[in-house]
Amino acid sequence: MSFVVTQVCAQNKQLLYNVDDLPQTLLSNPGASIAFEKHIGIPFLSGFSVSAGSSGVSTYDIFQEGGDINTRIRDAIFRLDNKDSFVVNQQLELVSFGWKSKFTENYYSAGLYQETDVIAYFPKDIAILAYEGNANFIDVPFQFSDISVAAEVISVYHFGVNKEISKKLRVGGRAKLYMSIVNINSTDNEGVFITRSTPNGPNFLQHQVQGANVTANTSGLRSFVDDNAGAGKAVGRAILSNNLGVGFDIGATYTIDDHWTATGSIIDVGAIFHTKDLKNYRLSGSYETDGIELQFPDVLNGEDLTDYWQNLQDEFEENLPYEDSLQASYTTWRPTKFNASINRGFGTNLNGDCDCTNSGVDRYATNVGAQLYAIKRPRGFQGAATLYVDRTWNRFLRTKMTYTYDAFSNRNIGLLLSTKINKFNVYLAADNILDYTNLAKAQSASVQFGFQLIFDPE
Repeated sequence: MSFVVTQVCAQNKQLLYNVDDLPQTLLSNPGASIAFEKHIGIPFLSGFSVSAGSSGVSTYDIFQEGGDINTRIRDAIFRLDNKDSFVVNQQLELVSFGWKSKFTENYYSAGLYQETDVIAYFPKDIAILAYEGNANFIDVPFQFSDISVAAEVISVYHFGVNKEISKKLRVGGRAKLYMSIVNINSTDNEGVFITRSTPNGPNFLQHQVQGANVTANTSGLRSFVDDNAGAGKAVGRAILSNNLGVGFDIGATYTIDDHWTATGSIIDVGAIFHTKDLKNYRLSGSYETDGIELQFPDVLNGEDLTDYWQNLQDEFEENLPYEDSLQASYTTWRPTKFNASINRGFGTNLNGDCDCTNSGVDRYATNVGAQLYAIKRPRGFQGAATLYVDRTWNRFLRTKMTYTYDAFSNRNIGLLLSTKINKFNVYLAADNILDYTNLAKAQSASVQFGFQLIFDPE
């Protein structure tokens, strides 16, 4: 048994946020200030990111040499709670491009990206019941609501507009069309299992399942499992899926004065409607039985053992019916994300006397600031706070260093390197770089990189 659980705020792109000469900043704030007139992403390479991590326990905590691994597993089970979760997020830009209109002065951007997002909360009560049993937990309820899992693979068509409203205010919006490839959702479960002491009863103990309603909804999974659909099916759904959704992003940048700016954005406000290739699983009902004593039939006197067990199974299934052939439609909401930042620029003005892009707003070689981030998850918001130093060294090299504090780490140092030769740009970013010497001890890690063509103002 192993544990890799996390409250990592996957999808937090703090290293790319507010980096005005990278097109990826528009995906986290469609109203960002930008310093280019056109971009063309290298297909399948313009943007890639993957992140995962752990809160409460690391791989090293369980699998380190020496000691008793069973003791470490037990300690981990009791140390974690049902708000700890395993999270993985991956994004891949398939197509990316944008241009500044000569007629409207707006910047338009569009593309297609694929995303995988998984969150599985630690089912503490179920883990204790499975590992320890119920003997030491008489009259203690075990909650089925601890079971909470959401996983999806989607592709997203998007089109955004970035517009100057005034010298101080720039706003942006992005429309999104979601294509669901595979979805698994089991987040609103109910019911308890409890063993009560009944000293005056027939067997001293009574086991009860009360108000069970455990459901797992899936779309797109059945054809992969039952029909052995291959990669071609997945590619087809990425381009055009029967399970569609819609959403939008909004964002803004406000120039307070010559040195200070503030930004904010709301990303992925939307839902996906699952209507095709469905399979639902549900266990519901209530049931109780006294003790653990089973009344075996007297086989020697001609009583049928098979009939007894069949009757017991029928009684259980009648009170706690399990259904695995349902095909009910359902809706999932996207994990909405919120960003806000304050930035101060100083040093060399990179615009010089040019008044060609970004309405002549001053762009400084050195920027320092703070960013707040939050993402809506099934059990509430997960957040992060970041401090950063962003430095443009010359026309070829830009770096950004971040310190991020969140629920799982107080030593998350990140680094972005972005280099540009002529119009060709390469960037590489990584979080938690202090833990890269021993990833087994790391509670989170993320990597981002991209290759693209970026055209500056002439």
